[in-house]
Amino acid sequence: MRVHSYVIDHDLGFAPNPFHRVCTLSACKPLIRRHASLGDYVAGTGSIPNGLKDRLVYWMRVDEILTFDQYWSDARFWSKRPVMSGSRMQIHGDNIYHRGRDGAFVQADSFHSNPGGVTSLPNLVRDTGRTDKVLLGREFAYWGGSGPLVPRALRDFVHSTQGHRNQFAPDRVEAFVAWIRGMPARGFLGRPANWPA
Repeated sequence: MRVHSYVIDHDLGFAPNPFHRVCTLSACKPLIRRHASLGDYVAGTGSIPNGLKDRLVYWMRVDEILTFDQYWSDARFWSKRPVMSGSRMQIHGDNIYHRGRDGAFVQADSFHSNPGGVTSLPNLVRDTGRTDKVLLGREFAYWGGSGPLVPRALRDFVHSTQGHRNQFAPDRVEAFVAWIRGMPARGFLGRPANWPA
């Protein structure tokens, strides 16, 4: 069991997507998605520009890993496909990739595409170029902009730059997991930090 910790630069409910009773990470953070295993934890902390330094935005326990095609075609997750004329939650749907008939990835009209649904090649390459994995967690807590302060004794899990950390000693992992699992609240608990008031 590992903890993959990273800072969330902008929090819009897209990556991670905490809606519809399952937290998903299907875009951005390709190295976390590539290396995470079932039973691992992913923890996102707030950014300095958002005024959320040292605060936990979300955590999830990885209990299912799908390919992009599996995620796209699975009826359980059609509600996570984006609807650009819908609510803010629908606009930020993260079920956006699948392979076309030629085997190349297709990017749905989404937060990661250009205006008018035109494919954003930089986003497509970043999201799909290193891994075909989507992480899902039904045991999660997402606070968005109202997350708890990480205790000083666990601040080594707060990653303050781009990239991520997942090399923690077993006793540190146990301490962090005990802290997050000790909080009684689960699920979607607060609005994304970067949603307008």
